[in-house]
Amino acid sequence: MTGLTTELTATDAAELGRLLAGGDVTAVEVTRAYLDRIAAEDGELGAYLHVDPEAALHAAGQVDAARAAGDEVGSLAGVPLALKDVVVTGGVPTTSGSKILEGWRPPYDATLAARLKAAGTVLLGKTNMDEFAMGSSTENSAYQVTRNPWDADRIPGGSSGGSSAAVAGGLAPWAIGTDTGGSIRQPAAVTGLVGHKPTYGSVSRYGLIAFSSSLDQAGPMTRTVLDAALLHEAIAGHDPLDSTSIAAGVPVLAEAARRGAEGDLAGLRVGVVTELGGEGHTDGYDEGVLARTAEAIALLESLGAEVRQVSCPAFDLALPAYYLIAPSEASSNLARFDGVRYGLRVGDDGERDLDEVMALTREQGFGPEVKRRIILGTYALSSGYYEAYYGQAQKVRTLITRDFTSAWDDVDVLVSPTSPTVAWPIGARVDDPIAMYAADLCTLPASLAGVPAISVPCGLSEGLPVGFQIMAPALADDRCYRVAAALEAAQDAARGSRFLDQMPARPAGGAA
Repeated sequence: MTGLTTELTATDAAELGRLLAGGDVTAVEVTRAYLDRIAAEDGELGAYLHVDPEAALHAAGQVDAARAAGDEVGSLAGVPLALKDVVVTGGVPTTSGSKILEGWRPPYDATLAARLKAAGTVLLGKTNMDEFAMGSSTENSAYQVTRNPWDADRIPGGSSGGSSAAVAGGLAPWAIGTDTGGSIRQPAAVTGLVGHKPTYGSVSRYGLIAFSSSLDQAGPMTRTVLDAALLHEAIAGHDPLDSTSIAAGVPVLAEAARRGAEGDLAGLRVGVVTELGGEGHTDGYDEGVLARTAEAIALLESLGAEVRQVSCPAFDLALPAYYLIAPSEASSNLARFDGVRYGLRVGDDGERDLDEVMALTREQGFGPEVKRRIILGTYALSSGYYEAYYGQAQKVRTLITRDFTSAWDDVDVLVSPTSPTVAWPIGARVDDPIAMYAADLCTLPASLAGVPAISVPCGLSEGLPVGFQIMAPALADDRCYRVAAALEAAQDAARGSRFLDQMPARPAGGAA
């Protein structure tokens, strides 16, 4: 790779936008730099499922032509982007990581994809993911395993592991992920990125292939807090095409990040959640994760924040509640994949009836984790069991929401580790679903309550990234960005460099 490629692919998205606007580089140059990097390294990382260099360079050329003509373009115009393959993208293969949608090219754009296109961002490609977003390691993809750029023998988190590997590995300046129970925050944590789950309903779900409709939410995965705020602003806002969309304007987030980077948190009340790695609740947590979390909390205190312990008892029930609610909604949402309307069709030889074709298509099209969750969800919704399982889980969800509401009377934000452990070796949890599910212990409460939460790097344990989670009340996403930016700036000043600069060097043409 050339020196220009290395330089451009190590530059934050906000800075790329400034360079493009100032004429220091062209969109074609930036896009070609990332395409070169993808060609050189993605064979090892496996971050992308689909890349179309010709289409990307054409889109970049259009941005350059518009700028040259003096047309008004946005501040993000020409900045390349990766999209998780759960985002419907017109004319571009969209599989949700599943064989049942192999080869499907949608006829329309998801709202967030349309907004990013209107902003002038350049689509590099679609990233790998756990099938239908069901997983915490991106080992459940029907197509390939994605590897962590920090250590190629370890997982990049999931289900947005392709997006996390692309950004952490320098194969995209930023990416869109989706978060149902932690699928933005957990992969961000284990790859040293910033990942934000917006308030539920503040980013349109129209055109996201649904896993769990009351939980799914798209959001940014980036190298810096400011980048995350800028990308979040580009996709946020009310959408009449989404019945769950909140009737509110685009939030002001980048300004909150810039203000937070100034480092003044005087008067901010920070609640440390006892049930998420606190005293008496440390089983399953790495010592290094708890140590880095404690250091981050101490750093917030040094910036003027008032820190106190907060107990949220219902958080202990988040894991079993989630694994009844999400599979139940998935069993309904995935019924549309029947081998008739689009996607894979198996056994349609004229001799089988429709029921047989649907059964064969689903047998071959769905992977084992998807089948496991469909069975769980169908059982939980079945006659005689609905109230005992799904109904009870929804009551627990209400208790979790009440715990958050009570906490906001005393604190402005809640904090915890993002993931109980650092990235584990590929294959280590494949045959142990319970251990895999435990990766989301800390992220599930915010998902169930619909409140915003951000993960920001807070150091290393065993030479691997640790994530620090900041949660805020609904529609107070700006508060997450302010606190995260303050922590990021203080940590960068203390170490004298950006977090990703600590990543072990990868040999040219391969992963670490």
